Amino acid sequence: MNNAKRHALYARLQAANPNPTTELKYRTPFELLVSVVLSAQATDLSVNKATAKLFPAARTPQAFLKLGERGLKPYIKTIGLFNTKARNLIALSWQLLEHHHGQVPRTRAALEALPGVGRKTANVVLNTAFGEPTIAVDTHIFRVANRTGLAPGRTPRAVEDRLVKSTPDEYRRDAHHWLILHGRYVCKARKPDCPRCVIRDLCDYPRKTIAI
Repeated sequence: MNNAKRHALYARLQAANPNPTTELKYRTPFELLVSVVLSAQATDLSVNKATAKLFPAARTPQAFLKLGERGLKPYIKTIGLFNTKARNLIALSWQLLEHHHGQVPRTRAALEALPGVGRKTANVVLNTAFGEPTIAVDTHIFRVANRTGLAPGRTPRAVEDRLVKSTPDEYRRDAHHWLILHGRYVCKARKPDCPRCVIRDLCDYPRKTIAI
């Protein structure tokens, strides 16, 4: 995809959704961090259902430590890998208190040093909580970037690097949200909804669906 098409693609996504954001429900950077950790291999909907009960009971690292791993598990047991996630969230809370005065750090290195936090999670927190122009590549963005020709790559990191390099500066902060929402609701895995896609004429995908 050339620069002109790439610019037009983002301009259309922006026109359709001027103020994109995550669908995870949160009020503080810590709640966002918890939600993103829980969302690994889980849907945002399932996470929101769990945190709707969890956050009124525990909204801070101190409150999570008071709950403990055993007290946390009942709140998140409907989410996949909840045992591992409970263990990581308690360890993460301890590290925030021990090393960051209970605050979510604003650097990639410090975030990735936390239990259960990888590059994708760090990118989401940096972008959504702190406004950094990072792009977290999940399965939706990986699919959209490859399918459309926007930023093809064999690995999520390769796609991320191409997106960061090629996305125009004015669109970089919101690119993550536009692409993930587009992949979730329009450019779906099994059957992309090409007839209602605002970028269908810019897309390189050869097997576009048609309206019935």
